[in-house]
Amino acid sequence: MLRSIHEAKLARSVKGKTRVKFCKKHRQRRAALLVAAAFFWVAPMAAQLGAGGASQSSAAIRGSVPSGPASNEVVHLTLRDAIKQALRYNLASIETGENISMARGQRLLALSRLLPNITAGASETVVQGNLATYGLKLPGVSNVIGPYSYTTLDASASQTLFNFESIQRFRSARTAEQAAHLSYADILDAVTLVVGNAYLQVIAADSRIQAHEAQVRNAKALYNQAADQVHAGTAPRIEATRTEVQLHTEEYNLSIARNNFAIAKLNLGRAIGLPLGQPYELAETLPYSEIDPGTVEAALNTAYSSRSDLRSALESEKAATQSLSAAKAERYPVVAVDGGYGDVGKTLGHSHGEFIFQSGVRVPVFTGGRIKGDITQAEAELKQRKAETENVRGQVDYDVRTAFLNLSAAKEQVTVATQNVGLANENLDRSKDRFASGVADSVEVVQAEQSLASANDQYISSLYSHNLAKLSLARALGLARTSYDQYLGGK
Repeated sequence: MLRSIHEAKLARSVKGKTRVKFCKKHRQRRAALLVAAAFFWVAPMAAQLGAGGASQSSAAIRGSVPSGPASNEVVHLTLRDAIKQALRYNLASIETGENISMARGQRLLALSRLLPNITAGASETVVQGNLATYGLKLPGVSNVIGPYSYTTLDASASQTLFNFESIQRFRSARTAEQAAHLSYADILDAVTLVVGNAYLQVIAADSRIQAHEAQVRNAKALYNQAADQVHAGTAPRIEATRTEVQLHTEEYNLSIARNNFAIAKLNLGRAIGLPLGQPYELAETLPYSEIDPGTVEAALNTAYSSRSDLRSALESEKAATQSLSAAKAERYPVVAVDGGYGDVGKTLGHSHGEFIFQSGVRVPVFTGGRIKGDITQAEAELKQRKAETENVRGQVDYDVRTAFLNLSAAKEQVTVATQNVGLANENLDRSKDRFASGVADSVEVVQAEQSLASANDQYISSLYSHNLAKLSLARALGLARTSYDQYLGGK
């Protein structure tokens, strides 16, 4: 009989240890899946952008230019501070901002072909020549002429009176610059989403540390209680061994949580361009708050009018249309005038003026297929821009509908996880009382602690998912940079 009881306890002990290992692996696998899901959720949105349908690499949007030397003072970083810092120092923000400068340069080059070109100059000339070099030999005349000198002041101007190709090239460049501005606005929205996600990950990692610290305290109290019972002879040695294993397991999980927290802080600092090695702490916890997202149809209407990437794609399509018109206009005549005036003489006081003026019309007669080639390329580019615009339109629809689904699911997950945490705490308290009364062994308490750990992990994950879903909805609507605080704060 005693042997049967011992075997039953041993079986429960083995089962408890197996459950400890299984729960530990389950939490690690769940954490890995959560990180992967966050990456695949955020990266596609954050990687969109660029004029003409180009995209910023995820490496650029996660990178930054460090903003100077670090200080010894600990920086207290709010979400607003983090986003403000990122908009200035994030690598994708910097690169896309320079794209605007390049587009402006292209517009100025196109404009220069429509404006007058005026040059002016002054020169002093000294000449000595030898007639023999020309094969001339005049009787009584020296072969060497000079030296003699004269002064020249001159100015020249040219103006294209009509060139429809240049006009359309300028319009296309101007539209492309507007598209670059919209691309920049969209990348700022994407940076806001990435930085907000990184900030939320730090909060979640810190919450997991606190949860694991509580688990360590519970496991240590249970171990001390079991050790006292073993010392008093009221419990077998296996009770202390089992609770000690659980204590070491929770300490191990706490070590992992602290390492994940440190890495999450590095990721955030890297994305926003903090000085290298700058110590900082988060100044906000962003607690749970609900929002009213409205209807999907209303959200789609908002997104279609607000999303900068869609507006940029439309502007790029318009620029391609104007480029096609410019290519066709290469067949049109070009009307231009130019002229010059100069004042030439031995000195400025003994000089006279001279001028030249000409005007003309230039008509392409045969270009060897060059114009046809330009038109073909422009037509292909326009088709690409149209396809990219429709793709972005579809992406907007997908982003909005996905954000609504994720927000609804995350809200339900928070509700269920909150109930689970309450039930798990109640179950743990009862198990502790039963163990203290000698009615149950430590296996029951260990299992209750594991249930509480799992419930806490689900609750932290659900809060993170809910906040990220709200921020993703703001990004899907094109309002992340301007209204992120309203969505995260529930205002």
